[in-house]
Amino acid sequence: MGIAGTITLLGTSANAASPTVAPGGNFNLSVWELQEPVGSPGSPTTIPSSELQGANGYQDSYFYTDTRDGAMTFWAPEKGVTTPNSNYARSELREMNSNGTAADWALSGTHKLSATLRVVSVTSNVCVGQIHLGTGGSSTKPLVELYYHSNGDIVVGTENSPSGGQTTHTVGNVSIGKTWSYVLGVSGGNTINLTVNGTTTHYAIPSSFDVYKQYFKAGSYNQSSSNSTTNGARVAFYGLTVSHSS
Repeated sequence: MGIAGTITLLGTSANAASPTVAPGGNFNLSVWELQEPVGSPGSPTTIPSSELQGANGYQDSYFYTDTRDGAMTFWAPEKGVTTPNSNYARSELREMNSNGTAADWALSGTHKLSATLRVVSVTSNVCVGQIHLGTGGSSTKPLVELYYHSNGDIVVGTENSPSGGQTTHTVGNVSIGKTWSYVLGVSGGNTINLTVNGTTTHYAIPSSFDVYKQYFKAGSYNQSSSNSTTNGARVAFYGLTVSHSS
């Protein structure tokens, strides 16, 4: 399949990113679209990759460059527009193909989502990375979600079947505001691989998912809701890379 969907932070460290440009000036956003917690009920605003790219690309209060360190920052309040299948607001990237179509890859091969990030603030917990079901059936569930909790716990949730039910596993603990890294992916068609700060765990993929294709998501998918527009989850990314190989 080859390598596709790479976001590279320019330079060798977070400090090398320019704090004066939009996220698209520091990251290659050509293979992502942005979902935001605004819009009409059940239909959040989506920003296409063509508008995200470049130093003068799209940014607003939900998706922006941190002017202190150049981090690509996502803000999802507890009150916001949600998708039809969720009660929680999100500011989150959805993987796309370079030709503008929605990414939709088979479980066979090796697929990885790698990130360096820090959770700046969170009320309860926030999903910072997903492998989500694409075409192949009627389910709108994720295959895997990676959560950060307010007590610092990093928890992976693996879906039991396309019809629902999630099993959670605590895989690390990092203090709020501290930088950490993960690599989330699948290999061989039947194994989920997760590395958090260098420690790797593996989880079997039930055969009921075989008919589904997949795509990656990353950002701030807040996991609590209220009428507050000031409580929520703010997540800063310093690196984000997606790779696919046969």
